[in-house]
Amino acid sequence: MKETAIKDMPMKDKIRYPREERRTRCLACGSPLPEEALLTLPGMPASAQDIPAKEELSEDRGISLSLFQCRKCGLVQFDCLPVAYYRDVIRAVGLSETMRNLRREDYRHMIETYGLSGKKFLECGCGRGEFMEVLKEFPAEVYATEADPKAAEAAAKLLGEGCHVMNLFPDRADLKIPGAPFDCFLSFNFLEHQPDPCSMLGAMYRNLREGGYGLITVPSFEYILERGRYYELIRDHIANYTLDSLIRLCRAQGFEILEQGRIGIGDTLRLVVRKPAAGQEREARERETTSRQEFFSGAPELCGATPLLENYQELRQQIAAYTEHLRQEGRRLALFGAGHQGFTIAATTALKDAALYMMDSAPFKQGRYAPASHIPIVSPDHFFEDPVDVVMITAPGYVKEITALIRERFKGYDDLVICSIEPETYR
Repeated sequence: MKETAIKDMPMKDKIRYPREERRTRCLACGSPLPEEALLTLPGMPASAQDIPAKEELSEDRGISLSLFQCRKCGLVQFDCLPVAYYRDVIRAVGLSETMRNLRREDYRHMIETYGLSGKKFLECGCGRGEFMEVLKEFPAEVYATEADPKAAEAAAKLLGEGCHVMNLFPDRADLKIPGAPFDCFLSFNFLEHQPDPCSMLGAMYRNLREGGYGLITVPSFEYILERGRYYELIRDHIANYTLDSLIRLCRAQGFEILEQGRIGIGDTLRLVVRKPAAGQEREARERETTSRQEFFSGAPELCGATPLLENYQELRQQIAAYTEHLRQEGRRLALFGAGHQGFTIAATTALKDAALYMMDSAPFKQGRYAPASHIPIVSPDHFFEDPVDVVMITAPGYVKEITALIRERFKGYDDLVICSIEPETYR
């Protein structure tokens, strides 16, 4: 049975590794992890994508996730092994106009700033080709890799003739990718899934031309800490990068850092890197030799997990009080938003016992059950068959959009209360 056909696997095969098996060394630099975790969260979903069917519920259960920070390179990480599908790219929002516009800005910037018009671009992990389809609007040669054969086939069909989609995973620094050398590689929110980020970046480095560029984005751990949102943590993201740890990792593979910062609402880190240009080969070789000693040494920026622990404790208390209040008044509760935040919140609070169902507009989630909490996932139309008094939105980034959808679709239910997991919305 192939790992890539995750949705078709029985649950016992999806959870590939023993739950008790733990890593003791850093994903990036190989140093021993500290003995004490920054934070341990019990009862968490085992993954964001393994959404169990009814017959799989007996095999699905919550897991304990422990978060550590390497004292050598600063990388914040879980000590568990990765999810079985870490090689595959799964994009639920890949076709949203907001995301397409963001990619257009990225491509335009790289082409205009670094003279990449008509050059070879390689996306490392293209999913079904959603982002590379946008690149076709620009003067560029399109290349991409994708580990999931079905997704790679779909990407090739979407992108059409003249584009090159390869069913492979760049897991070796010595890998020769067909079509190399490339002028620019792209990695959009993929590196945080990887248990061996050095090998992936090493493959990108080798397959770039001298002086070639790279654009890397990953979720920002700083953003999670600033907002104290423990429910943004997810096992799929085995690595949680800060800007400091991401820069150290890229420099350790020989890259120069040209641009660094946070984009969007601050929830995403963005780096533009470069392989040393022609004439700097000796410097590049020396850097490659000494990289781990040079860039994985020195004092990294250390993080504290107090805001996450406080959020975990407070949210659990507030939701327990609120659901008890609803129970005493005889009011019925449903959730809206079957994403990883909703799964985590449902699994780790009183919502797992209080919510009757979880609505979501994605058809492939409907008829299944939220991981760990086992709340049924249904279409929004289910509301008309089984109305509730309160709908709590469990997708923090989409509160406005979901509120508007509820108001439009459930017209006539004037007494329906809409709230979100933010405590100020409870009423």
